[in-house]
Amino acid sequence: MSQSKERPSIAVVRAVYDAFATKDIPRIISLFSPDVELAQSTEVPWGGEYHGHEGALKFFGILTQTIKTVVSIERYIDAGDTVIAIGWTRGTVNATGARIEVPIAHIWTINDDLATRVHFCIDNPTMLSALEVS
Repeated sequence: MSQSKERPSIAVVRAVYDAFATKDIPRIISLFSPDVELAQSTEVPWGGEYHGHEGALKFFGILTQTIKTVVSIERYIDAGDTVIAIGWTRGTVNATGARIEVPIAHIWTINDDLATRVHFCIDNPTMLSALEVS
C-alpha cells in the first residue's frame, strides 16, 4: 500500500508545532491568519479567547511565562479544513519546577494555508494539579 502525500492542512499544523519546538514565534505567527482566533479553557492561567496576531503573541507570552513545554503529537486527524492534533504536552512549571505530562487535543481550522482558528483542549485537572504543586 503506498503512503499518501501529506495534505496542505496537516502540513500547516505540523509547521506550527515544528516552529513551537524551536520557539520560533515569528514563524508561528506567519502561519496564522491576521484574524486568527485562539481559544483555551479559562481554568488555566493562559486560557481565554485571543484574536489576531497580537492576541496570539499575548497567548504564547502568558503560556511561556507559566510553563516550559514540549508538545509531541502522536496523531493527526485530517478532516479537510479541520485538523485535530492528539498528543501530549510535557515539561515543567516555571514557578515550582513541577513536572507536567498532560494529554492534549488541539482542533485547528485551516483556510488558504493559514490557521484561522485553534481550540487548545487539554486535560485541565492534570494541568491544574501540576500548577498547584508547591
